[in-house]
This record gives sequence, C-alpha cells and structure tokens, in this order.
Amino acid sequence: MKTKMIWANLSSSDLEKTAKFYTDLGFKENCQRTEELVSILFADNNFIINFFADKRFESALKGNITNTKNDNEIIFSLSADSREDVDRWFEKVKQAGGEIFSNPENFEAGYTFGFADPDGHKFNFLYWPGM
Repeated sequence: MKTKMIWANLSSSDLEKTAKFYTDLGFKENCQRTEELVSILFADNNFIINFFADKRFESALKGNITNTKNDNEIIFSLSADSREDVDRWFEKVKQAGGEIFSNPENFEAGYTFGFADPDGHKFNFLYWPGM
C-alpha cells in the first residue's frame, strides 16, 4: 500500500485576506476559490495547503479549531536558496502584512526567520547549505 500525495488543510477566518496574503507573496492558487475554500500551491513540488472557512473546517474536524493567534498547531518550513534569499523573503513577508515572530538569525548551519499569516498559521523560511 502506498500514499499518492499529502497536503495540508487549515482554517481561515477571512478567505479573501488569506488569498491576497499568499498571492502577494507570489504563490499561486490551486483551483477556483469558493465561499468555503482557497487552495494555495507552495514550492516547486506544488505542496497544497487548503484554507477552509472556519465553520467548514470545524465541521470537518468534528470539533473545535485552535485559536492560532494564541496557540501553536504546526510550523511549515519553506526552503530558500541563500541567506540573501531569506532576507528578501523577510522583506516580502513584511510588505504583505505577515507577522514576524522571529527575525532573521543564524540557526546551526542555516539561516532562518519565522512569520505568521493573517490567521496566525506559522511558517519559517530557511536556508540550509546543501538542501
């Protein structure tokens, strides 16, 4: 038995704001936006993150969604080609309205910074030599 692919599903309190944030960063929408969903493609391998309206996401979970402004659920890491690339992404994320929770810094052999999207979902950009 094998798995064909993997993607992520997260909640969004404002799908328009979510779509604008990620497209402002240069990511592409995966499919036609609906009242309940915006789907975004990340990286060269087109990793998909579906952002569902809160009510729809809560229904699928059969439970309560986390308040990502106060609590952590996951952190997605996005690779960068160089330290300079990390710094360029840092500026782009700030311009798009992302909340920086960790300024650019050395991390072991790499270089990184962390940000949250408008709903508080956390990401980091990371340059790691050889990756």
